[in-house]
Amino acid sequence: MNGVELFLLGRTLTKIGEAAMPEPEGGAARHGGSTRSVLIVASDVAGHPDSAVGEIAARTGLPQSQVSTAVARLRQAGAVVTAADPADRRRLLVRQAPQLSARVAEVRSGTVDEALASALGEHAPEALDEVRRALDVLARHLSPGAATRARP
Repeated sequence: MNGVELFLLGRTLTKIGEAAMPEPEGGAARHGGSTRSVLIVASDVAGHPDSAVGEIAARTGLPQSQVSTAVARLRQAGAVVTAADPADRRRLLVRQAPQLSARVAEVRSGTVDEALASALGEHAPEALDEVRRALDVLARHLSPGAATRARP
């Protein structure tokens, strides 16, 4: 596998993951922000607690307005909390919420089986267990922090 193939596989897995997530009550459109940007921001906040929106935008490459929308959606879901920066009261610092909210618990309790089966199509019955096992191996060895270590 080369870098392009790995990148394309990652995009495919991202789309399957998005398909496996339960929609928020009222749908994503009502809440603003794409699922992908919300997940990117949530992942960044998990790795960099007490970050300002501008810092999250710089690390993720997302526009600051998109990060602000994602933070608002995560705050509404109870996944993050914000507080004024003591050094500069104009900035908000974002961190993971200390308690698991009902929405976060709902998202984490779901499985990817249906989305995987759909992506595998006619090959699903034979391949589903094999793909699930392969994903378990990847998850065990490649935590979200692995991407940071892979950057030059």
